[in-house]
Amino acid sequence: MRFFLALLVVIAAGIGSPLIAQRDPVVGGRSGGHSVFGDVKIEGKQTAKPIKVDLTLLTESRTIVARDTVSGNGRYRFNNVPSGIYEIVAEVEGQEITRFRVDLTSPLVDERRQDLAFELKSIAAPSSKTTAISAADQYERNSANAALLEKAAGAIDKKRYDEGAEILSKIVATDPRDFPAWTELGNVHLLQKKYAEAENEYLRAIDLHAGFFLALLNLGRAEVAQQKYTIAVDVLTRAVKARPESAEANYLLGESYLQLKKGSLAVGYLNEAIRLDPQGMADVHLHLALLYNGAGMKDKAAGEYEAFLKKKPDYQDRKKLEKYIAENKKP
Repeated sequence: MRFFLALLVVIAAGIGSPLIAQRDPVVGGRSGGHSVFGDVKIEGKQTAKPIKVDLTLLTESRTIVARDTVSGNGRYRFNNVPSGIYEIVAEVEGQEITRFRVDLTSPLVDERRQDLAFELKSIAAPSSKTTAISAADQYERNSANAALLEKAAGAIDKKRYDEGAEILSKIVATDPRDFPAWTELGNVHLLQKKYAEAENEYLRAIDLHAGFFLALLNLGRAEVAQQKYTIAVDVLTRAVKARPESAEANYLLGESYLQLKKGSLAVGYLNEAIRLDPQGMADVHLHLALLYNGAGMKDKAAGEYEAFLKKKPDYQDRKKLEKYIAENKKP
């Protein structure tokens, strides 16, 4: 009987692209003072083959920072991470199980702990929360192009991005209506920071399938990476409309509004992201706290830190946040 891992602690937004997932060993960390780590626990009936979880640390523009592979009941750690906002993607046997945000922008935070707990279940009872692409987003391609897609995946897994892009280009040349292939081509160019090419490819996908969430979301990422926040707002608004239950889309839209200094609009989407994924988006409280502190709204900042600690009571720097709360929380 086949099995799958159901996430218990962190609820995934389910927006990843399986084609560009990486499964290489950890690469060297970049200079910086932050660390993110956590325990990985697998519960339920054990299989003969040990379960391994592949973890990838990504920047907001989906640049790979580091990787780690952890067996059940092990611990992952990413050290020397520069200040910023990141995603950690968890995969098992090439299948994305979850992804979650990690906010490392607060000067009060040196280390961030995020534990993961999974339950092994029969594949006969899949959870709709783990579905990344709806049935309407599927595309039937001929056997030759399907084989090319597999070949492209292999090249990209080995970081041969130029080769992967060349293969994907052959697919869309023979079938220009293959909107998922256009999106995957955009994903490769986004990884390579070839933003102009990625934009064009995402737009081709959207022209063919206006509500294709993955193309809309990643086009929004590309615009954010280029600090084109006005365009990002337009694109991400469409992404939220296509999938209002996406915490990640709401978060990126809120961040774009913040960069445009439209805080009243930003806060609503950031809070919606927290509502949709309270545990996975817990770090948004830290980001909101930092923003409120910078604006001199220390009482609100203290409230965000307080909300964060309720969700993460074992946070390693808890005493620093409690000190801030005690000094700034109004009676």
